[in-house]
This record gives sequence, C-alpha cells and structure tokens, in this order.
Amino acid sequence: MDNITWMANHTGGPYFVLLGLFSQSEHPALLCVVIFIVFLMALSGNAVLILLIHSDPHLRTPMYFFISQLSLMDMVYISTTVPKMLMDQVMGVNKISAPECGMQMFLYLTLVGSEFFLLAAMAYDRYMAICHPLRYPVLMNHRVCLFLASGCWFLGSVDGFMLTPITMTFPYCRSREIHHFFCEVPAVTMLSCSDTSLYEMLMYLCCVLMLLIPVTVISSSYSFILLTIHRMHSAEGRKKAFATCSSHMTVVILFYGAAIYTYMLPSSYHTSEKDMMVSVFYTILTPVLNPFIYSFRNKDVMGALKKIYILLQKIT
Repeated sequence: MDNITWMANHTGGPYFVLLGLFSQSEHPALLCVVIFIVFLMALSGNAVLILLIHSDPHLRTPMYFFISQLSLMDMVYISTTVPKMLMDQVMGVNKISAPECGMQMFLYLTLVGSEFFLLAAMAYDRYMAICHPLRYPVLMNHRVCLFLASGCWFLGSVDGFMLTPITMTFPYCRSREIHHFFCEVPAVTMLSCSDTSLYEMLMYLCCVLMLLIPVTVISSSYSFILLTIHRMHSAEGRKKAFATCSSHMTVVILFYGAAIYTYMLPSSYHTSEKDMMVSVFYTILTPVLNPFIYSFRNKDVMGALKKIYILLQKIT
C-alpha cells in the first residue's frame, strides 16, 4: 500500500505536509511578517505598473505591453505559493491535499515556463526596435504582440500539463513530508518509492529545451543589438538603448540563474535548504524586484507615475 493510499484511508483524504521556511527559522513570526510585507509590495508594485501601462497613452507600446504581461505573471506567480504558506503559519496547519498540491504545481510550472518564453519575446522586441526601427511599428503591431504573448502562455501550460500528471501519479510511500514551502516538482519527486531516474532525465531534457530555446533567442537578439549600438553615432541613442536593454538583462540573469540551479544542476549539488533559498529568490523576491527594475530605471514609467501623483494631489 503506497503512502497516498494510506493517508486517504486514515485521514479522510490524501495529503502532504509542507515543512516550509518557518521550520528552519529561529524567528518564524518575524519571518512571516517580512514575507507578508514583501508579498504586498509585489502585488501593489506589479498592479501599479500594469495600471500605468494601460492608462498612459505613451506607454501603449509593444515593450510595455510585454512588461505588463510579465507583471501579471509575477502577480499570479507569487499568489500561487505565498498565501498558502502564510495561512499555514498563522493557522498552525501545514498540510496540503494531493489535488491542491497538483494544482499548485501546475500553476507554478505554467507560470515559470511562460516567463521563460516571455523574456525571449521581450528580447526579440528590443531587437526589432533597435535594429529595425523604421519597420518596427509594422513588424511588431498589436496583433503580433498578442500572438507572441498567447504563445508564451500556451508553451508554459504545455510544461505544466506534461510534468504535473506524471509527478502526481507516482506512488509515494517513503514520507509525506515535503522539505519545501510549496509543491515543487523535484521536492515532491524525492518522496516517491519508485524508480524516477527515467522521469528525472525526461524532466531534465524538457527543462533544457525550455531554457535553451529562449536563451538562444535572447543571446542572438542581444548580439545583434550590441553590434547595432556599437555602430550608433548618437551618444544619446546609445545611452537610451543600453538603459532599456540593461533592465531586461537584469531580470533575465536573476530568473534564469535560479532556474538553471534548480532544474539543470545534478542532484549532488542540491540540499533541501539550498533549494528552498533559491526558490525564495525567484518565487518571492524576483516578483517584487521586477517592477522596481522596470520603473526606477525607466524615464517613461517614472513620468507616468509623476502624472498620476500630480493628478491625485489635485483631486485631494
């Protein structure tokens, strides 16, 4: 009898136990407050960025459309893991049912995969804007942007639909304790009592493809962008191009670096503590950093924010 069946027979339903971050902390209450504040900052920061982009006519361009999609992904992304973790800490319960675990895993995989491809689409957009400025309005019209964004969401969901059912159908008879704060695939797979080596190889190849295709697009785009910037005679043009691209590259390095550690490094490099810290970085910290990276380093966004602030002052 596997562990899921045992839990179903003895507790009224299958479930896992999320050990989470708070079991590792000497001050769990303080950590809970900090994470809650970061969560609110991520939600409010990304919501404000989306509001600015859709309300200011000067920000209704392909670049800002993709940034708004990134903010939407980050809002859903952080909401997939953090509220459950905080509620468990407050209520003193750290259980998650198998269906909830599967849903959390699916949403997480979908959003991570979608963000991989969205960052590639954003790099392609910058390539078209800088290398082909005269044809840019035609080549990156609204229909093309919608097609690229929809493709990113679709490809991300393929990752979720492919990996989640396989992971959740393994027999689990070792332990029901997940050494993580959410149902991440590697952490859940470790609990299986069956041989998962073939599946881990499949997952590795899948993640290589999910990373390799976007990384190829990003590398190619920025290679052409750097060549174009090098040929620019205008110092102001160079400065503007570097400012735009540096924000995107900062996000790419932060997000892809953590993903490569989690899904591509051999298991000998992993411990449950390290995995949780890396996951905290790209599931909690990255969503709160992205709006700051794209706002404070962007004159257009700051200008739109000042307009809203002046308008609010007039109203009050």
